[in-house]
Amino acid sequence: MTASALRGGIIAAGEGSRLRADGFTVPKPMVPVAGVPLIEAVIGNFRAAGITSLVVIVNEDERACAEWLPARFPSLDLTCIVKTTPSSLRSFAEVVSAPGAGPMLVSTVDAWCPPADFVRFVDAARRHPASRSVLGLTPFVADEKPLRATLDAGGRITALGAGALVTAGLYLVSERVRALAPDARHDRLRDFLAWLVAEGEPLYGEVIPRVIDVDRAEDVALAEALSLTITREPSVAKKGL
Repeated sequence: MTASALRGGIIAAGEGSRLRADGFTVPKPMVPVAGVPLIEAVIGNFRAAGITSLVVIVNEDERACAEWLPARFPSLDLTCIVKTTPSSLRSFAEVVSAPGAGPMLVSTVDAWCPPADFVRFVDAARRHPASRSVLGLTPFVADEKPLRATLDAGGRITALGAGALVTAGLYLVSERVRALAPDARHDRLRDFLAWLVAEGEPLYGEVIPRVIDVDRAEDVALAEALSLTITREPSVAKKGL
């Protein structure tokens, strides 16, 4: 699979209530980290990985964000879904059910990840057979309610809920999983993922050194501190041109 054949998706429909409680007045996708809105940083990561076709979901209070995106990124093949959903799982389902065959790379908007680490994850995930879904996992626990994962010796996820690594909000979703409709048994995305594991769906993990789940002001500060330590790799920067 070439990078250009891989479509991307961004889940950005959350309310951002904890960030608002911490004093941020802009919608969550527009919360800046080191001067760059979260959604712009995620799109920058996709571009660095050579992915230029994206589906983005925002909630109905974020219409201005949906209007801003095409103007900010005129060269992208960009589809914006404006819909308020009851959970991240329903947002996930909206994104992965977008037209188009094959796997899809999905990121939550609040998964702040250094570009070089993001690109390495994409490269590693794409080396798996197309029948597998691949989750980004990190030992860098910066999440109030982390979803832990257990891997076997071959890198397959055998259980969710325990383990040294936590899910990082990055998913390479197989075509088969894209076609599976979550039902009433699944209230949250983590419930759906756990169901996939229990059903024997091939889910594998690839480790990303640093991902920060940006939900509070302290997470923004942590991401900004980390951004100061990052030296962008020239090869990564060129991919995004």
